[in-house]
Amino acid sequence: MTENVAPHSTRLRAALSAALLTLTCLLTPCGTLAAWAAALADTGHYVDTMAPLATDPDVRDAVADAVGDEVVRELHAETTDTTPLGPFVREAIRSFTRTDAFRTAWEAGNRAVHDAVLHALRDDAAAPGPVTVDLAPVTAQVRARLAADHLPFAHRIPVEHTEVAVVPAGEVAGLRKGYHVLDAAAFWLPLAAVVLAATGIAVAARRRRALTATGLGTALGGALLVLAVAVGRRLTLADLPDRVHRPAVGAVYDALTATLRTASWLLLALGLTVALASWLAGRHGSRRAPPSPATTRHTPSSLRENPGIAPASGRPERWTLRLPTRRSPGTGRGGRGDGGGSAPGARGCCSPG
Repeated sequence: MTENVAPHSTRLRAALSAALLTLTCLLTPCGTLAAWAAALADTGHYVDTMAPLATDPDVRDAVADAVGDEVVRELHAETTDTTPLGPFVREAIRSFTRTDAFRTAWEAGNRAVHDAVLHALRDDAAAPGPVTVDLAPVTAQVRARLAADHLPFAHRIPVEHTEVAVVPAGEVAGLRKGYHVLDAAAFWLPLAAVVLAATGIAVAARRRRALTATGLGTALGGALLVLAVAVGRRLTLADLPDRVHRPAVGAVYDALTATLRTASWLLLALGLTVALASWLAGRHGSRRAPPSPATTRHTPSSLRENPGIAPASGRPERWTLRLPTRRSPGTGRGGRGDGGGSAPGARGCCSPG
């Protein structure tokens, strides 16, 4: 009865451990992704992530072209002069993007946009409508720089408090729900992955093998995240219209996903390290393990000490018991019939057969 219960219990523990470790391997990349997205919800972290892009040539060219087109449009609306100002305006703005003032304006603009979006996502009582941001302070800095470069009509660039929509009204409600789910997942998913991993290894019948499987699953999750980041970049750039600067968008994508890529590679390296260490520990332990005492424990001590045990079969040799034969009276040696002794040729009491 006991022999039937033990294998059943082992199989049950192995199945439970496999289920828990499978969930762990699924939740680990999801928790990493949620934690990365939640970190971007911090305004300071977001601004610090976007700040280096102020020195990226592709980003500066994209900003110069976009702002230059808008400035030229405003100048043509304000004056009837037909002088081609487009090349001068764009060159002046490109010069502006190389200054410290542009970096200040870049950080201020990103902070304003992030604050506006974050406020709309966190405040359930916010007024319905698109998420807008006022870029008048940025426009004022650009106009001051153009005036300092003696650009004609630079002082005529209007600095109005124009609300620029950054999130359409129809997407605000869905983004708000997604933000709340993401905020909770960023805390609970990593915690659940750690608890499930510890429980799955603890209940496993073979814990070293379970630890190796957990490491390999974690490494696989990290590799899938690396692949997902690369595929996401490719799809993002492929969906852009032709008029958008793809290199600039690629630089922004790389800056925003830099932390996620690092975390993905860390998961891959950590999982492989744990799996390799567990496998090497198992091989080293098996080489130094003493011989199994099962045979010695179940062999009787009389048989272990008896030199007549056959090594191959473990059974004692067969012995034959032979008794001395009696001689009839008068047949003894020397004609004596008194039966005074046994035959000299009689064998011992026992001998090997």
